[in-house]
Amino acid sequence: MSGKLQRVADRPTRRKPSWRIGWLIPAGVALIIGLDAGLLLLGVPAPITMARLPIVHGMLLTLGFVATLISLERATALGRWYGFIAPAILGLGGILLIVDPVPLQIAKIVLTIGAATFTLLYIPLWMRQYDAPLLTQLLAAGLATIGALIWINQTSMLRVIPWLIAFLVLTIAAERVELARISMGPNAGIRALTHAWAFTISLLVSLVYQGIGLMLFGLSMLSLAIWLIMHDVARNTIKQSGVTRYMAACILFGYVWLLVAAAILLFEVPESQEAYDAVVHAIFLGYTFSMIMAHANTILPAVLKIDLPYRAAFWAPIVLLQIALIVRIWIGDGLGLQAGWQIGGVLGVIAILLFAITAVTSAIIGPSKRIQKRVKNG
Repeated sequence: MSGKLQRVADRPTRRKPSWRIGWLIPAGVALIIGLDAGLLLLGVPAPITMARLPIVHGMLLTLGFVATLISLERATALGRWYGFIAPAILGLGGILLIVDPVPLQIAKIVLTIGAATFTLLYIPLWMRQYDAPLLTQLLAAGLATIGALIWINQTSMLRVIPWLIAFLVLTIAAERVELARISMGPNAGIRALTHAWAFTISLLVSLVYQGIGLMLFGLSMLSLAIWLIMHDVARNTIKQSGVTRYMAACILFGYVWLLVAAAILLFEVPESQEAYDAVVHAIFLGYTFSMIMAHANTILPAVLKIDLPYRAAFWAPIVLLQIALIVRIWIGDGLGLQAGWQIGGVLGVIAILLFAITAVTSAIIGPSKRIQKRVKNG
């Protein structure tokens, strides 16, 4: 009996997931349905074929998924009940986008309210710590809110997309500054905020002079990308091994696609299908999802109180995502080959689903025996 008790005592204790995982469910639904909508836009078979899915594809993935995820992380950092209003409304807005009986205009308004609430969430965080990266994130959330407001009376995403891009690029860049401020120097936060204001001014100019505004937007993005590449610690940690190298590779992949999007905006207003598709997916897939893959092993455990140990299997989805983007953007959009566009798009969907499956599997299995032994031995 004593031997059995000892074996039970030696087993690693698994943390009970936080109640906050419930806030993640609408975001997960938005991700799955958003990917399904992407398949419809590619003109390939998709499991779900609701009428308005192609119209809401971008907003599902940006505000329904990514913004809900980030707002949940920020609400956790705040540690107050009212902080969770933002991810709740954003999640609800994402769900309403895919419910056909609900008028699309109502869903748009709810999503806009969610974005505005998300912006307000940053105010107590900033008052707690007068920090330039937090101010940058507040401004970025405000830009997302303006984008959502514009979308209420728009049928096209062309004028909305730059505001969403600014939200994603600036929020992720500011979080990188928070995580790597030692390597980036004491003025890193101010530089990130300066870029945020440059993004904002260029977007305001684009409302009147679209071509000039988007060119300035591309120039601001190029400047930010170059600065991040030069100062991010990922340049050095890529030389290490294990999870450190994996995270660094994901981050650097993201910066490369940020450069690609900036270069396109510098020379062309993304009105053609090819330019639009290349910019949108370089940012939304290449930059954003590469960064999500980089930080999932550290952020999700902190928010959801689950173990999400790194495994070598995580390399498969990130590598597949880069291949998918090369096929879609360089072969499909660049050379004008529809087959490349479709194949790259499908591979991108598979890469994201593979990452989700890998993450869930890793969480269920838990830490490897080697890690358990290391923890036990101190």
